[in-house]
Amino acid sequence: MSNSVPATPRPSVIQLAIKEKAALYAAYIPLFAEGGIFIPISREYKLGDDVYVLLSLPEDPQRYPVAGKVAWVTPAKASNNRTQGIGIQFPKDEKSRALKLKIEEILGAHLASDRATQTI
Repeated sequence: MSNSVPATPRPSVIQLAIKEKAALYAAYIPLFAEGGIFIPISREYKLGDDVYVLLSLPEDPQRYPVAGKVAWVTPAKASNNRTQGIGIQFPKDEKSRALKLKIEEILGAHLASDRATQTI
C-alpha cells in the first residue's frame, strides 16, 4: 500500500550554546514580540521554515528547547560583513515568554546599549 500524502519534513534541530553575555547580546532579537535569536549557520533556510533550537545561555546549565520559525535570513556574502545565518522567532507560549525574560534578565543593562548586533 502506498501512501500518497507527502511527508512533511521534520524541523531541523540546531544546538546553540551561547557562552558569554556579549555573544547573547549580539544574537538576541528584542524586536520580535515573543523574542528571538540569531543563529550563525551556513545551511540554507527559507522564511517560515520550522526550526527546533536547543539553546544554552551564559552561566546557566539548563538547555532551553525552542520550536521556532525562521523570521529572516542573512545570506552568505551579505553587505556590511554581516554573519550568514537565520533569525528564529520564538513561538507564542509560556516557555518562550519565560525564556525571553531569562535572556533579558541576563542581559540587563546591555539591552539599552547602542553596540552593534548581528541583527537589526
